[in-house]
Amino acid sequence: MIAFNILLLITTIGLLCWLVFSLAIYALPLLIGVTVGIWVHGSGADPIGAIVIGAVAAGAIFIIGQLVFSFARPPWIRLVVAALFVGPAAVAGYAATHGLAKHLMPSDNWQMAVSIVGAIAIGIAALARMAGTAPSESGMEHLRGS
Repeated sequence: MIAFNILLLITTIGLLCWLVFSLAIYALPLLIGVTVGIWVHGSGADPIGAIVIGAVAAGAIFIIGQLVFSFARPPWIRLVVAALFVGPAAVAGYAATHGLAKHLMPSDNWQMAVSIVGAIAIGIAALARMAGTAPSESGMEHLRGS
């Protein structure tokens, strides 16, 4: 039974890590969606309406961010959009890693070190996922008429 618990723990940690890495790019849209939903509910809307409007806001932020990142010419615009998406992803990665580290390590210093490494890794993963959506220069040649 102990071996089964260890395997279950390893599988759960692996699943949580995969989930954090896969969903890191959605941290900013989730933050915006929840904030808009809470604001709409606080202004007098019913809970269903607040959830719907929050979901629409989150989807709009994600789509607009992807479009701006994909089609913006100046690198500084792409850098700003990437920073807007990577920042909340790194904070979420820090929180998720710290949540796991505090159960696995007794030392506060090591918890902090592992949490910072986790935040950096999640931030890089979000940046890589974001950059993977951008069209390549060779793929854009047919749109320019060259």
